[in-house]
Amino acid sequence: MDPVWIVLAYLFGLLVSQIGLPPMVGYLVAGFILNSMGAAQGDLLNQIADLGITLLLFSIGLKLDLKSLFKPQVWAVASSHMLIITLFFGLLIYGLGLVGLSFLVDVDLKTSLLLAFALSFSSTVFTVKLLEGKGEMGSLYGKISIGILVMQDLFAVIFLTFSSGEMPSIWSLGLLGLLFSKPLIYQILKRTGHGELLILLGFLLSLGGAFLFELVGLKPGLGALIMGLIVSGHPKSSELSQSLLGFKDLFLVGFFLSIGLSGIPTWENFGIASMLTLLVLVKVVLFFVLLTLFNLRSRTSLRASLNLATYSEFGLLVGALSVSYGWLSPDWLINLAISLSLTFVIASPLNNKAHHIYTKFHDWLIKLEKKTRIPEESGFDTSGDEILIVGMGRVGTGAYESLRNKYGKKVAGIDFDKRTIKVHKELGRNVALGDITDFDLCESVCDMKFILLCLPNHKENLIAARQLALTGYKGKIAATTKYDDEAKELEKEGVLAAFNIYSEAGAGFAEHINKQFEMDIR
Repeated sequence: MDPVWIVLAYLFGLLVSQIGLPPMVGYLVAGFILNSMGAAQGDLLNQIADLGITLLLFSIGLKLDLKSLFKPQVWAVASSHMLIITLFFGLLIYGLGLVGLSFLVDVDLKTSLLLAFALSFSSTVFTVKLLEGKGEMGSLYGKISIGILVMQDLFAVIFLTFSSGEMPSIWSLGLLGLLFSKPLIYQILKRTGHGELLILLGFLLSLGGAFLFELVGLKPGLGALIMGLIVSGHPKSSELSQSLLGFKDLFLVGFFLSIGLSGIPTWENFGIASMLTLLVLVKVVLFFVLLTLFNLRSRTSLRASLNLATYSEFGLLVGALSVSYGWLSPDWLINLAISLSLTFVIASPLNNKAHHIYTKFHDWLIKLEKKTRIPEESGFDTSGDEILIVGMGRVGTGAYESLRNKYGKKVAGIDFDKRTIKVHKELGRNVALGDITDFDLCESVCDMKFILLCLPNHKENLIAARQLALTGYKGKIAATTKYDDEAKELEKEGVLAAFNIYSEAGAGFAEHINKQFEMDIR
């Protein structure tokens, strides 16, 4: 790839990140600029983009709870949302053409429905990057968002497979044998160890799965997703996902550049894309309504809906296939690419302000909730507890055990990951499912004397401190952090003690050794 492309991608990624937008928006802009400079999309860029998507889908599989797909909050919401949006957008686009809107005059009903179908998808890349950046992949709304996206991706794979007119090979039935390969893959993972061998195995599994599926006439991305699902139950799945994170992010730069290089936008393209971008608000409202109808709290519904407030790269794949078959004009691919970019620009600040939006409209939003709730949102009883550990990862668990040994049963813990909670409960710990950034939960823990924020993401610790302040919490707050500047930010938000887990680790280690060996050096 031309070094100029990398420089431009970095510069624009850096620029947009300074104003609170994800770097991917800058990569898209860099792609448009390169296109205007006469740069052409080559095979190398396509290969890098495909590799990024393959690793992304493999990573999704690693973190996906397959049972979540069978929940009505996922499959029913995804299916009904896609059907309603396709019909509504399709009839709207066709109707605007009938009344004489110039750029829609030649669009017939079939083409209108095809465009609407492409617009019904939400971006997997954007949502996963957003959730990973905030450390919210394990949250309830994060899992529901990912589940809906996976259902949408399956719909896209079905469409792309059957629209090509080529049925999968009879040998595709042999892929069922992958289910029996699980013990072997687990043994290989166990013996692989850590470091570069683990990374290499991740590439082998994701690319191997993609190759096998492509070999029998199925979409390679589906193969990567399935391989991720097979590995997801292994204790090393989290470490494997973390090892591949940097590579995935790097290769996805190629994907966003390739979108920008798909065409040179005109003012008419921007006008059409702007109109399409406004329609994404309809998608958000419909997601919110459907999710609340399926017994989710308004906060969970709002967070999941905002996560899905975009158009999708899979919609672009649908558009590209339609253009290749002559069903759509090439201009529509540019329109879809620009509208995808614009929804990224809009969705990013909306998600960054999601806590503020919910708090501001809290009294109105809770009126829309149904009285029946799913078990994950039933809340928990904090009576008798005085110390709350927020985030039951390694640091939180260590703090819990230390304080529990000293203060007994007055210590409780919460985490937003259901699987984490299950493990702790099996070990007899007093823990519950909950998200401290939830305004309602903050109100329920106001009687706690001490709250320790052990979340892995600094931004979430900050939001939690602010939410506690808004509820009038009068107790003491401590938090973990990784950098000194983060500690200062936390202290400004009312955190009395910010513990730097890096700089303090050495001191803690020395103290531990001193106690173990009773060191007496003169």
